[in-house]
Amino acid sequence: MAGLEDLTLLKNAEAVADEVWRTVIAWDAFPRDTLGKQWIRAIDSVGANVAEAFGRFYFGEKIRFLYYARGSVYEGKYWLNQAQKRGLVSDEAHRRLASKLTDIAIQLNNFIRSLKHQRQAYGSPQSLKEPAPIYSADDTSLFSDENLTWLLES
Repeated sequence: MAGLEDLTLLKNAEAVADEVWRTVIAWDAFPRDTLGKQWIRAIDSVGANVAEAFGRFYFGEKIRFLYYARGSVYEGKYWLNQAQKRGLVSDEAHRRLASKLTDIAIQLNNFIRSLKHQRQAYGSPQSLKEPAPIYSADDTSLFSDENLTWLLES
């Protein structure tokens, strides 16, 4: 069985995260502390959420974390565009990273689709259902007047 480290999607996410790190670490303090930290957090979150999805048991949980990863890809693209507009990354680096992020988004969509098909193949989980309780309404009270009087006196 393939392990977490064997996922091509995760390897690609890690490669992009490493490239973004090397790019941002070379910036001056202000852009690194503002745009750079946001960009690195978003890109690192892609791989982290893929890993979290891999470790989850239920299909719904796996899919939810892959959706988080996909959201982080798009956040990463946003910060990449901002970095290009502000002259922090070259046009060539922008094209290369945007292409890699698009590939990762496609891989995530394919992975999500695959999990949805697997979930459908397994069917919905079986559950036990207890019979409905029987309720009755009558005039008998739980406590006698004597019991209630005693409670009030103490």
